[in-house]
Amino acid sequence: MAAEEDRAGGGRVGLGTVALEWGRIGCIGFGGPPTHIALLRKLCVERRQWISAAEFEDGIAATNLLPGPASTQLAIFTAWRLRGLAGALVGGLCFVVPGLVLILALAALFLAGHPPLWVRGAAAGAGAAVAAVAVQAAVSLVPASWKRAGDGRAGRGRWIGYGLTGGAAAALVGPWLVLVLVAAGLVEVAVRAGAARERNRWGSWPVLAAAPAVGAGGLLALAWVAFKVGALSYGGGFVIIPLMQADAVHHYHWMSDGQFLNAVALGQITPGPVVQTVAVVGYAAAGVWGGLLAAAVAFTPSFLFVIFGGPRFDRLRADQRVQAFLTGAGPAVIGAIAGSSIPLALALQHAWQLGVLAAAAVWLLAARRGVVSALLGAGLLGAVAALAGWPVA
Repeated sequence: MAAEEDRAGGGRVGLGTVALEWGRIGCIGFGGPPTHIALLRKLCVERRQWISAAEFEDGIAATNLLPGPASTQLAIFTAWRLRGLAGALVGGLCFVVPGLVLILALAALFLAGHPPLWVRGAAAGAGAAVAAVAVQAAVSLVPASWKRAGDGRAGRGRWIGYGLTGGAAAALVGPWLVLVLVAAGLVEVAVRAGAARERNRWGSWPVLAAAPAVGAGGLLALAWVAFKVGALSYGGGFVIIPLMQADAVHHYHWMSDGQFLNAVALGQITPGPVVQTVAVVGYAAAGVWGGLLAAAVAFTPSFLFVIFGGPRFDRLRADQRVQAFLTGAGPAVIGAIAGSSIPLALALQHAWQLGVLAAAAVWLLAARRGVVSALLGAGLLGAVAALAGWPVA
């Protein structure tokens, strides 16, 4: 369907309308990808009828084939369907910018040299719940990925192996995680194709691009970390957490473990994708301009993937090698997301935070309640703990 084609009602969708509607979703999209997808479906399919239901589902499937934040790519993709390049740029920016402005403002508050006691307590409480959020995110992805593995015993055995490998990699190897995810996909391609040449065809660029961050610090290193987050994070969302933690905390020492937990929590409670966590890392490294640079570098691949890849999405989805790669990489991503909870939990410094973590796990996994409410509740508990005199440093 041409991007400039007349829409329901007989007229083109104006760029002003795109800016208004995608900006509104960017402002109210609390809750991560499920919320973003639901809001985009309600706007484009149900309310305005700009896009058919089948076309929208194809868009979800196509953007899930790409590395990076899938819900952001879906926002760009739907705007591209309506108004081509201009629509993609306007819609994507209006979707991303509201959450980016908010998260940078909160970063300035939470990472200030001497924030108020209750702010430090709220940060410590919300950060304590992050490990439970990671586990919940992994659990939510299991059913679809398990179904993709098929009914055969061998396929399901490989699924379990990929998941365990991804979990171990997230907990142990830090910046090399992307290589493990790519390797899992390549193994599945080789198993299904039965040809060694598939490994060579798929394996060159991800290995080169996924090398650990350059040794020197500064803006170049920050840009490289942000690029890995935006272009190499298969599965999006929480799979970027161990990548960022290894670089931001352990390699470059831009942040402490506690500050990184705060960054992840801020990425969850603000509207927009979790990838915006990288803006907090950028702020810690180089102030506001560092935050803006990190966000720009992290989101640019998403725009490029959709703008240049949109016309080829149907062919990409039909490629059996692509499907095999995702069948292998998918469970490794799930394992990596779950495995990221280990270093996140080990970063907690105070006994009371373990209690908050346990409460968040019950809230999310047993009661099946939302992430935003879990983090806000954990933040409230942390503020109370701080005002009661419990340690929060």
